[in-house]
Amino acid sequence: MKDTLQSDERIDQLLAQDIQIIQSSTVFSFSLDAVLLAHFASIPKKGTIVDFCTGNGAVALFMQPRTQAKITGLEIQERLADMAKRSISLNQFENQIEIIHTDIKDSLHYLKHDSIDFITCNPPYFKEQPNSKKNPNPYLAIARHEVYLTLDTLFETASKLLKMNGKIALVHRPDRLIDLLDQMRAHRIAPKRIQFIYPKKEREANMVLIEGIKDGKTDGLRILPPLYIYDEQNNYYPEIKALLHGQ
Repeated sequence: MKDTLQSDERIDQLLAQDIQIIQSSTVFSFSLDAVLLAHFASIPKKGTIVDFCTGNGAVALFMQPRTQAKITGLEIQERLADMAKRSISLNQFENQIEIIHTDIKDSLHYLKHDSIDFITCNPPYFKEQPNSKKNPNPYLAIARHEVYLTLDTLFETASKLLKMNGKIALVHRPDRLIDLLDQMRAHRIAPKRIQFIYPKKEREANMVLIEGIKDGKTDGLRILPPLYIYDEQNNYYPEIKALLHGQ
């Protein structure tokens, strides 16, 4: 497999699930947010799952041990989609996971309306503004800024793809929570579960996980207990260590 790696690529392993993934520090490497999203999402045991903004396939790969559902990852960047495809082959998941190189806006060319049970997404976090400072690396700029995908487009497309009572789960920044809630409700998705992630107990939250249901009742939102990453000695808390390294 190493013969198929490009010069800036490496193979990393999520020990907790014995999954290998092709990474590149100059193009894309998954972060803890992908692991947290894959664990948080209440994915079905069977059916169909779509992972928007799949990148190098991290969320799709990390969900695989929890489900027998067909998983389709959508990625606009050709290089990242290729990395994801090779990681799927590396883990021999070709019968369950498919990667499509496409813009989310064009996903209905490949997937049917009202056909998907669950959608996950680790989207670009930062609004695209004329004077906003972006990463000079174009791969990272697209992954982190809403250059090609806004929250409005994300939820509009998700609402078209999801079955009635289908679900979507995202990881995002807490300062975008109002935007997330507004866009979900604007596109017939009722927020149902929220969990805030804190780097340490004395720090402010730096991530939020949120899940909603298409055409669900507008009441019943649950705020889950907070999740802390590091203890006072800068070691992972046991629950985080278990997600990354196993018991």
